[in-house]
Amino acid sequence: MSYNLGQQTSKTARARSLFGAALVLACAFGTVTHAAERTITPPTTPDAITPPPENSAFLVGHAFGTQGYVCLPTSTGGTSWTVNGARPEATLFRHVFGQPFQIITHFLSPDANPNENAPKPLPPGGNVTWQSSRDSSRVWAKAVGMTTAGSDPSCPNSGAIPCLLLQSIGNQEGPAGGRLLAETTFVQRLNTNGGSAPDTACTVGQTQLVPYTADYYFFDQDQ
Repeated sequence: MSYNLGQQTSKTARARSLFGAALVLACAFGTVTHAAERTITPPTTPDAITPPPENSAFLVGHAFGTQGYVCLPTSTGGTSWTVNGARPEATLFRHVFGQPFQIITHFLSPDANPNENAPKPLPPGGNVTWQSSRDSSRVWAKAVGMTTAGSDPSCPNSGAIPCLLLQSIGNQEGPAGGRLLAETTFVQRLNTNGGSAPDTACTVGQTQLVPYTADYYFFDQDQ
């Protein structure tokens, strides 16, 4: 009986220790993330993908994702790979104490709170979306500028998907009032690698997901 009690006590102590370590790490993650906000310095970029000067970067995440393509017929009777409705889908991370932590998911969804920059009507297939993994706040955006990969130090990898400037077309607080992305005005996609259309022959209707990585910078308006 005493042996079992000792075992249980030891297990409880280990569980408390692990919980305490996880709590400390979670608190540290939140603190580091908050501390990092407002201190982000994005690289110098071409005018076409640089936000207006009254906007400042507050968050950056490194993305691992895929770009979807579908094979469609061409006007000359052939076929070609074309970006399909499944725009880039990705998970964004940042490092805390040398470990990667998920901070944002990137996907396609209907714009639930369009602003004055939103297209009218909204695309029926949805809009590119970023949602905070911390508080579920969201930003929807549309591309307003592009730079070819390999043409600038901020977009150095030739053959990759282009680097972009995207403008907010809608923002939304999280269910509990989270506001991490609720005031985002612009998003930059920089340092892209991979993700370009396949260079293989295809048959109509065929689809393919191509992996890519990129750095996403989030901006809001200066106060």
